[in-house]
Amino acid sequence: MGDSKADALIDSHCHLDFDKFDTDRESVIGECQGQGITKILVPGVSSEHWQRQIDLCQHHPMLTFALGLHPYFLSDETIASLEKLDALLSEHKGKVVAVGEIGLDGYVAKQRNGADERKQLIFFEEQLNLASKHALPVVIHHRQSHNHIIRLLKQKRFHLGGVIHAFSGSLQEAKSYIELGFMLGAGGTITYDRAAKTRQVFKTIGLEHILLETDAPDMPLQGFQGQRNSPVRVVAVAECLAELRGESVQYISQQTDKNFHRLFVHLSD
Repeated sequence: MGDSKADALIDSHCHLDFDKFDTDRESVIGECQGQGITKILVPGVSSEHWQRQIDLCQHHPMLTFALGLHPYFLSDETIASLEKLDALLSEHKGKVVAVGEIGLDGYVAKQRNGADERKQLIFFEEQLNLASKHALPVVIHHRQSHNHIIRLLKQKRFHLGGVIHAFSGSLQEAKSYIELGFMLGAGGTITYDRAAKTRQVFKTIGLEHILLETDAPDMPLQGFQGQRNSPVRVVAVAECLAELRGESVQYISQQTDKNFHRLFVHLSD
């Protein structure tokens, strides 16, 4: 398998702007740099957080950002939020690398007795439209919604690609996304032995379709349940993926770095 050390790693999904990092954000970033992590993508979830993300990423060159409205946080969002998103995507052209985190969450819709199902759908479609308008890829959140998402992407003929964050579907669903030009996010889920289906998918598909991520502060890795997740643990995700695939961590690092830069072509280094 060759050298197991990675020269450069990218966390393609980390909410470093969240309050849980307020007490030690600078030291977390420093620790990441010390571990060879070269870039972190901070996706958006709500309109009230966008400026905070932008300010944070302007302060730290290794951070880059996407802007979007997450299906879980839509209750306070209005059409004005979409108009604001449109304006910010124009204002920060060349710096914002994607529209996201957007998507559909069937579990949340059921928990709320279907109350926000239509709103989720409208906001997802409108954000796909904005991504097309601004020629940006998307970062997609899914839960109990693969069929709906795949159908919508096909209907809208969305061809700019993106990443399916924290992918945990079947091999057939993985292939459907790949055919549509999407990459799949491999995160903490693959570190759990019980996640046999997901582990098999990431063992089987081509490495050119995979990005590494942590979703910190959420989705802790096996052995760290109940603790705040950290972007530094993208190293452990890379090690797990290397073990699953029988490839070196260095190879995983180099290829997923290429994937990231190929997908986010607007990335400003």
